[in-house]
Amino acid sequence: MYDDDDLNLLNADAVLESPLDRLAPIDDPAAEADKPDVEEMLGLLSSAEVPQRMRAARAFCELQDERATPQLIQLLADGCPLVRVSAAYALGRNPSTDAVEPLIQQYHRDWNGYVRKGVVWALGNCRDRRSLSPLVEALETDISAVRLWAASSLGQMADVDAETAAESIPAVAKALARDPLPAVRSNCAWSIGQLCQAVPVGEVYRGAIAALIDALSDPDLGVQEDAKSALLKLGDPSGLQAIEEIELGLL
Repeated sequence: MYDDDDLNLLNADAVLESPLDRLAPIDDPAAEADKPDVEEMLGLLSSAEVPQRMRAARAFCELQDERATPQLIQLLADGCPLVRVSAAYALGRNPSTDAVEPLIQQYHRDWNGYVRKGVVWALGNCRDRRSLSPLVEALETDISAVRLWAASSLGQMADVDAETAAESIPAVAKALARDPLPAVRSNCAWSIGQLCQAVPVGEVYRGAIAALIDALSDPDLGVQEDAKSALLKLGDPSGLQAIEEIELGLL
């Protein structure tokens, strides 16, 4: 748990680990047995006590109940950063079209890196076209931890529609080539692989494949592997040829 002194450091340009990053997956049988009581947690969301609100918001990172959504949206503006980040994660686990605009507004006004990171993750899970612009902004301008999740969240725009997926690709391809953090570039490679599955073969698609081929020569081995995995999954002939030529030492 991070106290207020720890939270003052959150705008440093570092990969921030959220207090909620280690939550068990929703489908974990052990976590299922220990889930909190839904009715009790719904009541605590409006508690006057900060620890109770935080506990309840964290509970909905495991629980799924649409009745919690309006209160979780309200908690995005809570005075306590740990409540806000918990609410953001909870909305990511309980995605709703009603939460998209409040999440976008909170992204633009929140000073806290943990909160913006959680908001970006939640926006990706909402799979809504309105999320595209703030996610691109986050990828291009935010601290590394937020860029990391913006990169992977943009990959989820593949589930919206082909047009949104195509509009996502240029920013992700640019970050794949230029972002200084290898982990961000790796997430970009993964996302391009997702996005290319949703767009027709054309100029945007070919540009994305070219970006993945360029990433096969990235200075970081992890980025190279993620680019290779994306190309293999897509099965594009030019990508497969580039991989073969690299393995044969021709490139």
